[in-house]
Amino acid sequence: MGRTRSLLGLGISALALTASAPASAQADTLRHYQLPAQELGASIRSVALAAGQTLIAPTELLRGRRAPPVDGTYTPDEAVARLLAGTDLRVAHVGNALVIRRQAAESATDAQGAGTGADDEILVTGTRIRGRAPAGAAVTTIDRRAIEQSGYVTTQQVLQAVPQNFGGGATEISYTTTRNGADANSAFGTGINLRGLGPSSTLVLLNGERPPMAGFAGVFTDLSMVPISVVERIEVLPDGSSALYGSDAVAGVVNIVPRLDFKGLEARGSLGFADGFKQIQASAIGGVKWRGGRAVLGYEYYDRGALAASRRPYFSEDLRRFGLGDFRSAPGAVPGVTVGVRSFVVPAGQNGTALTPADFAAGTAEKGDAWAGGDALPAQRRHAVFGAVTLELGERLTLQGQGLYGARHFDGKSRAVFNASTVTVPVSNAFYVDPIGTHQPLRVSYSFLKELGPEGIRGNTDAVGTTASLHWSPGRWDLGVHATYGRQVEDIQIYNVINTARLATALADSNRATALNVLGNGTANNPATLNSLRGYYYTGGTYAMWSTALRADGPLVKLPAGDARLALGVEHRRERYIDAASPYDRTTLTPIVQPGAPIGDRLVTAGYAELALPLSRSGSSLGRLDVSAAVRGEHYSDFGDTVNPKIGATWEPLVGVRLRGTFGTSFRAPSFSNTRQGPDVTSYFAFPLTDPASPTGTTNAVILSGNKPGIGPERATSWTAGIDFRAGATNGLTAQLTWFDVDYRDRITNPGTALTSFLINRAIYAPIITANADPAALAAYFASPFYANYFGIPASQVSTIIDARTQNLARQRERGLDFDIGYRFALAGGKAELGASGSYIVDLSQRLTPSSPSVSLVGTLGYPPDLRVRGRAVYNVHETGLSVFANYIDGYANNSTGTVQHVGSWLTIDAQLSQRLELGPLGKLSVALSISNLFDADPPLTVARSAFTTIGIDLENANPAGRIVSLQLTKQW
Repeated sequence: MGRTRSLLGLGISALALTASAPASAQADTLRHYQLPAQELGASIRSVALAAGQTLIAPTELLRGRRAPPVDGTYTPDEAVARLLAGTDLRVAHVGNALVIRRQAAESATDAQGAGTGADDEILVTGTRIRGRAPAGAAVTTIDRRAIEQSGYVTTQQVLQAVPQNFGGGATEISYTTTRNGADANSAFGTGINLRGLGPSSTLVLLNGERPPMAGFAGVFTDLSMVPISVVERIEVLPDGSSALYGSDAVAGVVNIVPRLDFKGLEARGSLGFADGFKQIQASAIGGVKWRGGRAVLGYEYYDRGALAASRRPYFSEDLRRFGLGDFRSAPGAVPGVTVGVRSFVVPAGQNGTALTPADFAAGTAEKGDAWAGGDALPAQRRHAVFGAVTLELGERLTLQGQGLYGARHFDGKSRAVFNASTVTVPVSNAFYVDPIGTHQPLRVSYSFLKELGPEGIRGNTDAVGTTASLHWSPGRWDLGVHATYGRQVEDIQIYNVINTARLATALADSNRATALNVLGNGTANNPATLNSLRGYYYTGGTYAMWSTALRADGPLVKLPAGDARLALGVEHRRERYIDAASPYDRTTLTPIVQPGAPIGDRLVTAGYAELALPLSRSGSSLGRLDVSAAVRGEHYSDFGDTVNPKIGATWEPLVGVRLRGTFGTSFRAPSFSNTRQGPDVTSYFAFPLTDPASPTGTTNAVILSGNKPGIGPERATSWTAGIDFRAGATNGLTAQLTWFDVDYRDRITNPGTALTSFLINRAIYAPIITANADPAALAAYFASPFYANYFGIPASQVSTIIDARTQNLARQRERGLDFDIGYRFALAGGKAELGASGSYIVDLSQRLTPSSPSVSLVGTLGYPPDLRVRGRAVYNVHETGLSVFANYIDGYANNSTGTVQHVGSWLTIDAQLSQRLELGPLGKLSVALSISNLFDADPPLTVARSAFTTIGIDLENANPAGRIVSLQLTKQW
């Protein structure tokens, strides 16, 4: 900056003009500019004085240049961009100032192909070379303004709205299924699942570094730990990038960039209401700059209450009101009794203390709803702190550090089914009555819900991620040494669980004062006896990661079109997961503690190189052409080596038109949970499966569950081709189209997530189904110590074996089109934009094994719908803003039941009205009223079944929150 002279003293005058308000507050302010055609320097001075914005440029860049007339409402950088249109100059953000620079051939570009305004030190996701965009890639940037206009109050909400994201996997609302790794998410975290290829196949970075992982054995990044108030922008690259970032970047990369350059103080508070819960958010962020350094510190608090299942009628197993059937599986309010093969109903309205055999009526007791008393959404409360500091230790040496700490508490009522079950009442029970005089134990279906309530699940998640780096800049190169540490601890308690040992004792009790009575309405039981039945168990663990890296990038050689640039790096990473000690009070008379144990320990050593070549520059007969090539090799201590290349090219034959493409390979290392063996993960059990080919409609099968030995990495080949069009610097039409093709091999698949569909979709699962199994093989499984007799099915009634163990099984091919089309224009003294972004999947096919047939999965339950779109209409005039977003998910087929059901499309509207108010000496206050799901549109109904329960909506493509109305206040100093 010392080499840059301010224009006509503009640096000093602008600083004086902005003394009463930080430049960060001015940068987004819309003002009306009416400037004649004149010298460029004069027009830029007018913009700076009107906006109170620090604006700096070398005088030699502006000397002799003329500016076109400008008449309209713009932010300062938009106004300057219009003045520079058609020149070789660009406007860039450097700290809180706007700096005019010459447009370089290798300068960074955004998804539409225009300059991002990034400083030469900014690193764009998809490349390791600073100050340039990744050749061939389409990076979507969700900047601070877009985040605020969305009205969303959490980072996960912002990313869940991205059309390329699929809701299946680790989310707080998908815990009714085990698909897409949801079964590893006991702590109600939220990940991202680009392209629907799995949350473990999307790499999430925090300012370019890996944060700690969440879930059992560390299988996804928990976005809920990142406070939205400290996020500057989110960069989404939906393209395989293992050549640069290593494992997990199969579907793409999401980089969350914090507000490192923030200056001043900002406080905000938000209060939101929905039908059934409310949410509160409060945050503060402060930043300072001084000669030789900067620092920022932010804190955020978020609290959302639980949403009871009773507030959403489709959160029920009884879906008869919707014409979808009755799937209730739990005992009802009135107990039912089975003696031998005969069934009876206990009389209603009595306490079970004076029953006689004549009081019983023949018949089957009505079932109860397993969701009675449960929660559709758990309560969530989070504290988060982020801090960063940069120190210039000399002209060429810079020390940087950042840290994020998050603490999240959750609490939700589980389904009641586990506290409503069939119990055995022995003859010794003080209230025993035999309706037919057999003097044999009774089997009683009894719900403890009215006396004990449902099970609950609560716990705490603590995460910390820190990075320190030392940068040396000899000339135009940057050399950096990086060290990162991350840890996420999950402590989970499942409470109010029936202790089966003490239950058996209470049922065998012959003392009427203390025995458990399950033949009435529950009003006569001793409270002490009931309390003795309450048990619990704990789960959880700790994921820890240490990494070091040496990275360098800079110009390699001068070419006619600009500098060839090179990036090199070596990295070393260690990952560990330790299963926590588990206090357990569920099946024994006294509590026990299962000791914790290491689940996995892995060392990864990697090296990469990336070369960027500008082959021609803008204005040449060929137009601008940039190409890049990258390669990364990695050694894993537990499964070996992998090498992955990637190439990309961007060609701009005409100003505003770009053609681009990429090709590369990627991989995903097996998680620690995939490689475990032994009794903790292995289980065999018999299960009654719906079978349209069976005369009875049901076939009993032995299911093999666990991990198949020898699981290795997943591998993918992907390529993209796209075109970008931009009509003008600020107004006019913009369009971006990207074709993608992903060939994903050796997929680590847990077929058990589709347990109820094995025989319904027999053609898909034929390779793992053994019909008419050898009786000796069946007998061996029944005799195994891993066998669990959950349903009491004898071996004589089982004919089929299904190998549902997790294994490298499937091959998937996904092809489709991403698009973003927008039109910006002036309107009534303000600025407006209309547009839509979306993703259309042309084909998603799978072969479960190399010998199995290819099956189309797109638009079926458990996989992404073929079309997802987010439309936008935004208008800003002076200090007022209005934004409306339309979220559309196309309909799809539910083939998880015997009959294929059509699931309707879902359209929701989000809206926000914002206003900046002048408060005199107190400065400006921003007020925003946001409404998510404006018309409270219910999700489309369908029968969503799993091995455990049934509800009336598909939580992978729908959200039960309903309409949320939020009021947000923001004050900057």
